[in-house]
Amino acid sequence: MLTHQNAAPKAPARAVVIGRGFVGGTIAAALKAAGVPVLAPKRTELDLLAADATVKLSALLRPDDAVVFVSAVAPAKNTAQLMTNLRMAEAAAAAFAATPPAHLLYISSDAIYADDANPVTEASSVAPSTTHGMMHAARELIFRSEYKGPFAALRPTLIYGAADPHSGYGPNRFRRQAMQGKPIQIFGEGEERRDHVLVQDVAELARRILFHSSTGALNAVTGKSVAFAEIATLVAVQCSPKATVASMPRPGPRPHLLHRFFDITACYKAFPDFRFTLPADGIARVHAEVMRAQNG
Repeated sequence: MLTHQNAAPKAPARAVVIGRGFVGGTIAAALKAAGVPVLAPKRTELDLLAADATVKLSALLRPDDAVVFVSAVAPAKNTAQLMTNLRMAEAAAAAFAATPPAHLLYISSDAIYADDANPVTEASSVAPSTTHGMMHAARELIFRSEYKGPFAALRPTLIYGAADPHSGYGPNRFRRQAMQGKPIQIFGEGEERRDHVLVQDVAELARRILFHSSTGALNAVTGKSVAFAEIATLVAVQCSPKATVASMPRPGPRPHLLHRFFDITACYKAFPDFRFTLPADGIARVHAEVMRAQNG
């Protein structure tokens, strides 16, 4: 749940976006479009794993900055990647302590919640069952403990978008399979239900949090959990001719987390006029963006 320090939205003097990838780049673009000066250092300018990372980041910061921290090795699949992510957070937190910005927003994940927390809310137990979830929970704690200023955590669920470099099971992988002329492959009957959020919606929530200098936590989720089979069909109909959807054997047992549902009351309370892009519209938008990029 969020608490707004600015009742009326007010643009930060400058936003520093740490992490220039898929999500960070989309957030930076949304802030620039809103007229906010943005500093998004390249890795050649700021390597959070380098010995001088804290000194370099501290030198980049100004007291009136709003910082968005996105940088991560993701997903964190093993202990080595977990520790790498924690070292990155450690260096950044030391810089925030040395040169405190006006506001800090961390892009976290819904993976921090317990698997049986259905429906999930911002007050659900933080009990991650994966290394990835543990990484985000630990980094939230690091920033909340070391940085004494206004702090917020935005916790997206499964993100999709045209520029996503990953091919995790879901809209992004399905789109790539379809556009390569291959069948869209789903495990079993594709009955597992998940929430999927468009990256531009995540960016817009980040922008609003910065403009209100909000504190607390907010889940970036649509509140509509959809079966993977339905997601595959929504992707398939974008293609001409329509792509086929094929069932494939599971590589292992059916996931213990069969369905994941969210209660998005807190988002409506924080931003009453905000509406998420639902899967049918989001998948059509992503397909249109990809086709425009391919056609120049």
